[in-house]
Amino acid sequence: MKYRPKTVKAAILVEQNHPLVVEEINLPNELLVGQVLVKVELSGICGSQLGEINGVKGPDNYLPHLMGHEGCGKVLDIGPGVKTVDVGDKVVMHWRKGAGIQSAPPIYTLNSKKVNAGWVTTFNTHAIISENRCTRVSNSMSPELASLFGCAITTGFGVVENNAKIKMGESLVVFGAGGVGLNIIQAASLYSAFPIIAVDIVDKRLELARKLGADITFNSQKCDIEHEIKDFLKDTKLNVFIDNTGIPRIIEMGYRLLDSEGRLVLVGVPKKGSNINIYSLPLHFGKTITGSHGGECRPEIDIHRYSRLFKNKNACYKELITERFQLENINDAITSMKDGKSAGRILIEM
Repeated sequence: MKYRPKTVKAAILVEQNHPLVVEEINLPNELLVGQVLVKVELSGICGSQLGEINGVKGPDNYLPHLMGHEGCGKVLDIGPGVKTVDVGDKVVMHWRKGAGIQSAPPIYTLNSKKVNAGWVTTFNTHAIISENRCTRVSNSMSPELASLFGCAITTGFGVVENNAKIKMGESLVVFGAGGVGLNIIQAASLYSAFPIIAVDIVDKRLELARKLGADITFNSQKCDIEHEIKDFLKDTKLNVFIDNTGIPRIIEMGYRLLDSEGRLVLVGVPKKGSNINIYSLPLHFGKTITGSHGGECRPEIDIHRYSRLFKNKNACYKELITERFQLENINDAITSMKDGKSAGRILIEM
């Protein structure tokens, strides 16, 4: 008989710019077409969740709702029509669309009131996920690595491969060395980019960036960063600038620093109403600006492809994980990430 809990513990966003509320909520009575019930083991925290809490994209019309978009778990049950995963499978939960059905989002309840959720949530002990937001992986894959495939690794590697299209020997600036930025650096190193320049405001992140392949690092709060980058490059052209901050002045600086045929890749999400001001003529002669949507990752293909790099130890993941918290302490984890106390990815244990 398949195990199906009646209630699950979850971290709920009740009000923007306020801490999450951890409560027991009720599961729907049955799974709909394309839905998968997953027992969540580990979840990562991405900068996107900080943006959701802070209302970066504007007012949230779905409150209260569950959160989290990268994690690892075990399939407990499947709804009608599900074919890509089965009961007992270990799965990566991801926000990018993968193979399978896109189901209706589930609706949970708390005290008979509706609690919304998207096609994937991971800040809960059990989650109903759309089939196309979970990908089966080997049972031998470590849960830590599997959880990072939900966003941090696939986005970082995808940005390098699909958006920046890095070539051997190309010069690169990565501005923002958080969970995604560190994986961009690691992937760029695998592509033999040179030099790889990492910029952040947290020294611990910059130390980790050097371990993962950065050739030089700068703390932008301690120097005139545009001058330092120019001085370091001297006569070397800057081919690629990747921004993970979404801050207009940094995007504008990256645009100025680039070679006439350089590529500016925007990964960070700007606040609603934040606009950039650039001289657009160079766009007619080879300079490009590209927005990234999760590195354009194809989860059902790329997770398995990238996993071979980690299995063969061409890439590493343990160094990326710098703190763990229990679900009950998720607000402490969010604070640690926001304050820069944690250099790499934070994992939430269920």
